[in-house]
Amino acid sequence: MKSNKTISVIIPVLNEEKLIGKVLDQLAQTGSPKNIQEVICVDGGSQDKTVEVAEAHGAKVMQSQRGRAKQMNYGAKKAEGDILYFLHADTFTPKNFDEKILKAVNQGYDSGCFRMKFDTRNPFLRFFAYMSRVNHRLCRGGDQSLFVKKNVFKRTNGFNEAYLIYEDTEFITRLYQHTTFKILPDAVVTSARKYREKGWVKIQFHFGMIHLKNYLGAKPDELYRYYAKNILGY
Repeated sequence: MKSNKTISVIIPVLNEEKLIGKVLDQLAQTGSPKNIQEVICVDGGSQDKTVEVAEAHGAKVMQSQRGRAKQMNYGAKKAEGDILYFLHADTFTPKNFDEKILKAVNQGYDSGCFRMKFDTRNPFLRFFAYMSRVNHRLCRGGDQSLFVKKNVFKRTNGFNEAYLIYEDTEFITRLYQHTTFKILPDAVVTSARKYREKGWVKIQFHFGMIHLKNYLGAKPDELYRYYAKNILGY
């Protein structure tokens, strides 16, 4: 497919030495250098070998203040590509992901994401992953990855750095208001590690409560306090 647009992949990282190399290898295997301007890992102060692993796998590594919103905004500011593709450090891209993003952009879509699968056969999580094909903001989340044209990212002011959690959903909600959002038919595969560590019922219940609290008008700090208490156990 012919396109003169290029993609900057932006991955916020923090102590991800176990997975980031595999994610970067998958990016190289499923994308093409002619379309991918760069892969940027924005590190929030890792204490392990994340930086060394990322650099060894060909990524540009940049340092920023900790916090996914801050890290992703910093990566976007430094990115050289026409399209920004935000990817979590435990999420694996489908074959020819870059071609599929470029095709959607060339069709007039300014933003969008892939469907999602978890790396588990848990029926509960498979149901929630199935719902990622529904084009409604309530079915969106950062684990599905996100592409957005760079000029649109700037126009919509990027991620709200007041959010220490929920930053993806908050930004995507604004993208739904300002763009025609595209759900690509292929799926990224994301790790269910948090569900394995904390319990899938517990995690899904508390994430549901965070969605509800946000809908009822809770502020970013209130959402984080709930998350820290009920999921992190602080």
